[in-house]
Amino acid sequence: MRPHSGIRVTALVLTGLVVTVLAWLGLRSVAGGGRGVPDPGWIGLVAMLFLGGGLVVAGWQVRKVRDGLAQPHVTPLRAARTLVLGQAAALTGAALVGWYVANVLVLLPDADVQSQRDRIWPFVAHAVVAVLLSAAGMLVQRWCRLRPGDEDDHPGNGHDPKA
Repeated sequence: MRPHSGIRVTALVLTGLVVTVLAWLGLRSVAGGGRGVPDPGWIGLVAMLFLGGGLVVAGWQVRKVRDGLAQPHVTPLRAARTLVLGQAAALTGAALVGWYVANVLVLLPDADVQSQRDRIWPFVAHAVVAVLLSAAGMLVQRWCRLRPGDEDDHPGNGHDPKA
């Protein structure tokens, strides 16, 4: 049986595309040509950057333990939680990319008007930061993965290293 490989990039792309289509349809029917699209606010950027940075720090600590460096504050439970948080961040980032791209697509027909162009750029910035959040999640997932043969070296896993 092959071990679970975690979240794949195709799942992220599909999540982003589905959210983009659904959000675009919803925004078009509700927003009325982009006039009802709310501005995203800059706190979302700060929150995504903060979460992504904290996730990378936690993932780096797990990576050091995986590579054999002692980190007494990193327990197996903390490593598992870091992995799950990385996967959640990857999927959340992909969904947020879809949401922000849908907002841009709703505003795009009126992009020749300066005020509408000024409303598009914050959504583009949010989409870029959401991509970074998703990438951080995928990186942490990779750092938390055991390498082939790592499981065989630990006692209590059903394998006798002396046999």
